[in-house]
Amino acid sequence: MTYCLAIKVQDGLVCLADGRITSGRQVTAARKVSLHGAAGAQFCIMTSGLRSVRDKTLAYLDRVLETRNGRAAAGLLDAVELYAKCLRRVAREDRAALKSSSLAFDLHSLIAGRLPDDKEPTIFLVYPEGNWIEVDPRTPYLSIGHTAYGKPILDRALSVETPLTTALKLAYLSFDSCRTSAADVGFPIDLLVLPATEPRWREVHYDYDDLRDQRVWWNEHITRLADEMPDGPWVDALIPPTDGARLSLVQDD
Repeated sequence: MTYCLAIKVQDGLVCLADGRITSGRQVTAARKVSLHGAAGAQFCIMTSGLRSVRDKTLAYLDRVLETRNGRAAAGLLDAVELYAKCLRRVAREDRAALKSSSLAFDLHSLIAGRLPDDKEPTIFLVYPEGNWIEVDPRTPYLSIGHTAYGKPILDRALSVETPLTTALKLAYLSFDSCRTSAADVGFPIDLLVLPATEPRWREVHYDYDDLRDQRVWWNEHITRLADEMPDGPWVDALIPPTDGARLSLVQDD
C-alpha cells in the first residue's frame, strides 16, 4: 500500500509520497513521485497501485512528452488528459492478462502543478478508468492509498488560507499518523513544494532519522495536550477520585 498526499493552499502546493513498497513479507523502498515536462513548467505525478501499471503508463507519457520537447500541454488539465490516454492504453493492453492472474487493474494517481496557461496551481486525482476529479477549495487536499488515518488532522486544521509552512507541517503530521497505524506505509518520504510565486518545484528526500526531532516533539506535545484537556463533570462521572480526594471528602464530613 502507500500514502500520497497533495495539498493546495493560497500560497502554493505541497506534495508528499511515502517510499515503502510491500510484497508479502518483503519490504523495499522505491519512489512513488516523479516530475514531468520541461524545466520551469513541470507537473508532479504520485501513484498508488500496481507498480507495473505505473511504470508502463509513465513510460508512455514520457514518450509522448519527448515528441513535444517536454511540453506537456498549455494547462494542467491538458496534461491530465494526456496521462489518462496513456493509462487507458495500458488498460487495453494489460487488463485481461492481469485479470487472468487474479490481479485487478489498479492505479490511482495525483497530478499537481501549474503550467503556463494555468491561473493558479491545482491538483487532480485520476482513477484507474482514466476519469478524474479536481481539488475543491472546501477540502483543499487529495490523497490516495491508506487515506483514512491521515484525514482527521487535515480535516481539522487545514484550509485554503493555511500558510504554506503550516501546510507542509500538516502534510508531515498526516503521514506520521498514517505511518503509526499502517504497517505498509513508512519512510523514506519525498516532499515537494511549489510556491505560488515560483515556477519550479522544490524537492527533498527524507529518511527516518532525518525527521526525528519533529517526531519526538509531536509525540510529547500531543500527550501533554491530552493531559491538559479540561476535566469537569464528564470525567468525574467516569473516573474514581484519587486517594487524596477521598481523604479530603472524609475530612469535610
